[in-house]
Amino acid sequence: MERDEQQQAEFAARALSSPLRLRILRLCGFDARTNKELAELLDVNPGTMLHHVRTLVEAGMLAPEPERAGRRGAREVPYKATGLSWRTSLGENQSVVLIETMRQQLEGVDPADVRFTWLGLRLNAEHKAELDRRVFELAIEFKERGPDPDGDAYSFVAVTHPDLNPRPDQLAERIGVTGDQAGPEPAP
Repeated sequence: MERDEQQQAEFAARALSSPLRLRILRLCGFDARTNKELAELLDVNPGTMLHHVRTLVEAGMLAPEPERAGRRGAREVPYKATGLSWRTSLGENQSVVLIETMRQQLEGVDPADVRFTWLGLRLNAEHKAELDRRVFELAIEFKERGPDPDGDAYSFVAVTHPDLNPRPDQLAERIGVTGDQAGPEPAP
């Protein structure tokens, strides 16, 4: 079926709206995997997996590689991620989908093996843009290096979100306090 540019963008966003499909893309990022391998790795029915793989292929997110012989001699088609998902918007609910995907990825992982940084910042628009740019540039730098042949697989997540931690003047507006009741003025 032929789609125009807008329809293809909408189809791609829908294809990326599933945590399972995002996990499939992660598993096929470095190594080509068959439908059967993906179903086993993600503990999903092979028929269900086939549906998700076909959706990602149709969206251009996965590409089939040459057939190979399976364990019992059957012909299997491995799929490799194309990288298109890096340049595709996930749509309006992207943060919810990514958080759910991350939650699923962490199931069964020893908490002692998870490293994270979570801190509160108060940034103006210029410094927020600088933070976003620098984190993105660092991620791209490591992505463009390609996988280390002897490397282990890791996930990297950086999340910046508005925090419910208003400045004193914003809090005063929020709760309806005026004048002297609002507290000290914020430092310049």
